[in-house]
Amino acid sequence: MITVNKKWMRLMGVIGCTLWMSSCKQAPEAQTSANYAIMKVTTADKELSTSYSATIRGRQDIDIYPQVSGTIERLCVSEGEKVRKGQLLFIIDQVPYKAALTTALANVEAAKAGLATAELAYTSTKELYVQKVVSQYNLKTAENNYLTAKAQLSQAQAQEVSARNNLSYTEVKSPSDGVVGALPFRVGALVSPGIQQPLTTVSDNSDMYVYFSMTENQLLSLTRQYGSMDEALKNMPEVELRLNDNSIYDEHGIIESISGVIDRQTGTVVARAVFPNESRLLHSGASGNVVIPSVYKDCIIIPQGATVQMQDKTIAYKVVDGKAVSTLISVAGINDGREYVVLDGLKAGDEIISEGAGLIREGTVVK
Repeated sequence: MITVNKKWMRLMGVIGCTLWMSSCKQAPEAQTSANYAIMKVTTADKELSTSYSATIRGRQDIDIYPQVSGTIERLCVSEGEKVRKGQLLFIIDQVPYKAALTTALANVEAAKAGLATAELAYTSTKELYVQKVVSQYNLKTAENNYLTAKAQLSQAQAQEVSARNNLSYTEVKSPSDGVVGALPFRVGALVSPGIQQPLTTVSDNSDMYVYFSMTENQLLSLTRQYGSMDEALKNMPEVELRLNDNSIYDEHGIIESISGVIDRQTGTVVARAVFPNESRLLHSGASGNVVIPSVYKDCIIIPQGATVQMQDKTIAYKVVDGKAVSTLISVAGINDGREYVVLDGLKAGDEIISEGAGLIREGTVVK
């Protein structure tokens, strides 16, 4: 059995307590502040660009359909050829239509002769009626014959016009300047007005229409920036076109129109930009992206990391007396994904947390 001296135990207790108190005095105080990136707000000019998916169309793409039936007798153009308005594209077999015109001309001559005969009979009958040689019935019959002959002449003349038109339709001409598309029908092919595929398409590619969609919020932001939609269309800067291979088209375009109706299903409006196409690099049916610059003069620019999104609100943290103070700000709807243009809530000279705003709490000591 081990026996421990009571005096020895008291001595060890005093020594342990002394060491514990000594260690407590040497422990450092806990840090009550942290270091955060801080920036001073300044003003500058800023250009932001926004990209919109776009579809390229010719100024007008006209599908060419025949207006009469027949076999193609001749092709007068080749695919990709530039044509002028009124230039001959196709000739459809003209023989039956020339024959129809000859028949119509003969009918007109016959109708003219019949009218002349009816007119003589009517004139003679009127004189005999005055002399009371014939009855009123005979006079009325002669008059009706004359009117019938007159109507038959008009009908024959209308048939002549129709026959001439049909003959002219055998020569299919270009309705505008442009470029000829594919030619799916060749010489000898039977065509008619009811064919599903057009003879060809003539595209006016001198200028190209580039269609793209803007969201309702983007439209509102654009309208507020310029004051009205009319002013926006007048004063918006020239736009660029990024092609499908990510190259930038060497000509600038202008936004010509923005639809006034918002699509209920997509919540977007359709806008149209116009680009010159003298080099014929752009083709109808191609795709790309319209790049619209937005220039802000003497504005406040802050990193997006300096903000916190809370529902539809944007918050930044000012540094006031060494503490973080939340501030509601208003930013432009257009941004480049890295920075915001501040419209309201901050002024030049303010200090804000520039990074990690989402980790800040109200009243956090930052310096």
